[in-house]
Amino acid sequence: MSKKVSIVLVDDHAVVRAGVRRLLEQEALFEVIGEAESGEKAYQMFGELKPDVMVMDLSMPGMGGLEAIRRILMRHERARILVLSMHEDLSFANQALKLGAKGYLIKNTLGDDLVKSIQTVSRGEVFLSDEIAKKMAMQSISGEQDPIHELSAREFEIFRLLAEGLEIDAIAATLNISSKTVSNYQTMIKQKLNINTSVELIRYAIKAGVIKN
Repeated sequence: MSKKVSIVLVDDHAVVRAGVRRLLEQEALFEVIGEAESGEKAYQMFGELKPDVMVMDLSMPGMGGLEAIRRILMRHERARILVLSMHEDLSFANQALKLGAKGYLIKNTLGDDLVKSIQTVSRGEVFLSDEIAKKMAMQSISGEQDPIHELSAREFEIFRLLAEGLEIDAIAATLNISSKTVSNYQTMIKQKLNINTSVELIRYAIKAGVIKN
């Protein structure tokens, strides 16, 4: 019998983790070896358990999924991470893939796609939800590039936290960097997105689907 694919689930909602675990445990080829409720825990757990695939949500309190992906791949460059997110807009998908995630699956398209996506990612191949793949193709055809896609992963994460109303000191503590560094990033973000005020930043984030209205 071939070796089972070992999986760690990362989501701050226990109900979501339980639902995904149930779906996976119906498949003889998967084994869920751990669960984490935060980016910090995910980073620690990856080092301890070395799963074949980590299934990761992006929107979590504290260090979000993008920052966790960045840190995990800096330390474990062969890590295979499948993002499982409610975000259907391209900004999150682009950032996750730019960081090195191997797949992006939208939560409302679970079921058959979950099995297929984990199998694909476990082989080191890329898997995208149909919806995301179509949007990427349309963007490529139109040639239009939203400035938000030009943000680096770190800039995007700070942009998201600012849009959610976090103060500079709180963002610095969350990301383990200095307040001065966060301020510098804030300036660069505003320049790249051609915005001047915090209100404009929040409006931009809502329009881009980074935060909900």
